[in-house]
Amino acid sequence: MSIINNKIWSLSFIFVVISNALVFMIFEMLLPTLPLFVTSLGGEASSVGLVTGIFMLSAILIRPFAGMLTTKIDKKLLLILGILIIALSTGAYYLSSNITTLLIIRLIHGAGFGLATTYFATLAAEIVPKDRRGEGIGYFGVGETIAISVGPMIGIMTLELYDFQRLFFGGMAVLFLAVIMAIFIKRAPKGKELDKQVSGKFKLFEKRVLFPALLILLIGIAAGGIMSFLSLYAIEKEFTQVGLFFLLIAAASFIIRLISGKLFDKYGPSIILIPSSILSIIGLVILYVAVSDTMFLIAAIFYGFGFGAIFPAIQTWCINLVEEHEHENAMASFFNFFDLGIGGGSFILGLVATVTSYQTIYLVASITYGVVLVIYIAYAVVKRNCNKHNGVSVQVDN
Repeated sequence: MSIINNKIWSLSFIFVVISNALVFMIFEMLLPTLPLFVTSLGGEASSVGLVTGIFMLSAILIRPFAGMLTTKIDKKLLLILGILIIALSTGAYYLSSNITTLLIIRLIHGAGFGLATTYFATLAAEIVPKDRRGEGIGYFGVGETIAISVGPMIGIMTLELYDFQRLFFGGMAVLFLAVIMAIFIKRAPKGKELDKQVSGKFKLFEKRVLFPALLILLIGIAAGGIMSFLSLYAIEKEFTQVGLFFLLIAAASFIIRLISGKLFDKYGPSIILIPSSILSIIGLVILYVAVSDTMFLIAAIFYGFGFGAIFPAIQTWCINLVEEHEHENAMASFFNFFDLGIGGGSFILGLVATVTSYQTIYLVASITYGVVLVIYIAYAVVKRNCNKHNGVSVQVDN
């Protein structure tokens, strides 16, 4: 099946989806386990934070070069290089004998992750038909969502059954499988021609995607509260179904993406962003007031529907705002703003929890989504009025 026939599910697209999912699964597998490895090396809480922070910093710093690199090296080769760096870094963790060595490896790992995540998204956008891009990016993110849900459980179970050696080397083996899949990805015929149109200039961020990037930064702040503090909040409130909570988020995200992408392609971002923000607010408010496991799990369903739709919608919106040969710059900005949101949000919400409680985090997170909703509606109204004034009938994402 080919792009000419307007089909999404080509073999190359399947390889992109699965390879990307494997990379994210191992990334998530390391989130709850690497801090334990840090402490086994004699590191303290500050060392754990440094190991996390230096990875994010490295990923953020490498992404602005993503577009420029495609003028020198084929995008597919850059993707394979990024995954190889991730694979080798994952195995190399076991060879660390002190925190300094671990930090160096973590710095290299972050660079590989920054490259791979950028090129995965742009290759997916290149492979799927342009008029079905929202649908395609939604499907692309399903594998990622599932991987994010099962990764932490795999990491914890591996340590419970085995040791750090099998955790790191097993992760490396899975990532080599991701490399093999990436090798068999076939770029669309137009791909290499588009690479020739890239300016080759360094871009700190893409100005044309600044507004949606700001929205994803705010969403990242809220997501940081879910990712970083949910387990501690569950302990505080005596909830016992943390694993099921993340599983329900994945299930809800999977279900909503079966329809949200098609709606985006047909009607534009408003049909997704407004209802998704409301669903996320409902989920976070329920999480804030939850007094039982039942309410705790209902919150996961609402939040999963909201986040599951809004993340790929903004991602596709960013892609649509630039020319096809500028997708790397758009995705670099998208992921960097999201990572900044998660990192900054985790820090800010951690301070909030220190002063108040873990429960307050989810009130703040719901307010953050409220800000997203208000500023997007204001933007959409202004944009639509300007279009009417100029006698132009276009979607808000144009």
